[in-house]
Amino acid sequence: MNIQYKKGVLELCVLSLLEKRDWYGYEISEYLSQKIDIADGTVYPILRKLKSDGFVTTYLTEASGGPPRKYYSLTTTGREMYNADKTDYLTFATIVQSILEEQGT
Repeated sequence: MNIQYKKGVLELCVLSLLEKRDWYGYEISEYLSQKIDIADGTVYPILRKLKSDGFVTTYLTEASGGPPRKYYSLTTTGREMYNADKTDYLTFATIVQSILEEQGT
């Protein structure tokens, strides 16, 4: 898959996961890498940016038999941004799909 396609939607995919529940970084990375071919470490810069922009917060939770895990949670602003970006993306994807499927223009 074209790397530019992935770069354009990975942040939206991360926000989509966090909209459903809180996740820790490795868990997000593993989930997305099963669906989209991404390199190790791709998700962490996205999470740092989302946190510095105020769209997610973090908290630590003790893990049995290991170090504490840093969980990410959407803020109210992050949820609003996700909903707006989701709408924009789905509208854009529908337009692109219609262009790709046009016959004989």
